[in-house]
Amino acid sequence: MKNLIFIFVLCCLSGTMAFAQQIDYNLQSTYVADGYDVVSYFSNQAEKGSSKFTHTHDGVSYKFSSEDNLRKFKENPTDYVPQYGGWCAYAMGSYSDKVTINPKTFEIRDGKLYLFYNAYFTNTLDKWLDEGAEGLKTKADKSWEGIKFK
Repeated sequence: MKNLIFIFVLCCLSGTMAFAQQIDYNLQSTYVADGYDVVSYFSNQAEKGSSKFTHTHDGVSYKFSSEDNLRKFKENPTDYVPQYGGWCAYAMGSYSDKVTINPKTFEIRDGKLYLFYNAYFTNTLDKWLDEGAEGLKTKADKSWEGIKFK
């Protein structure tokens, strides 16, 4: 009986820990990527998603512009999830900070989606490229590990 109780408590704690491990996604409009279709970026387009085509993955919601893109996402969601939870890649690499994005400003690098802030005469994608994307990416990866659950 004690073993059964121990196993039950252990399972409950594991479930709680797994839930607590969800990363801090940028949900400025309740959807990842401000409601833009994360699959469309891989065709070099920033398309708004439709409320007809939505899906939840890792506890957060995504919109898609078509049934086909929704299907692609469902087949391999981790291929399309934006890096750093959809926060600005430049700010993550340069300041170790979570900054909102402009969903029309993006880069696909090494098969991954990076989103950027772009407003008030500041396009951080330009800064990302000018200041050395690979070095900033390395810094951003390290920074994200330390703040992704906050």
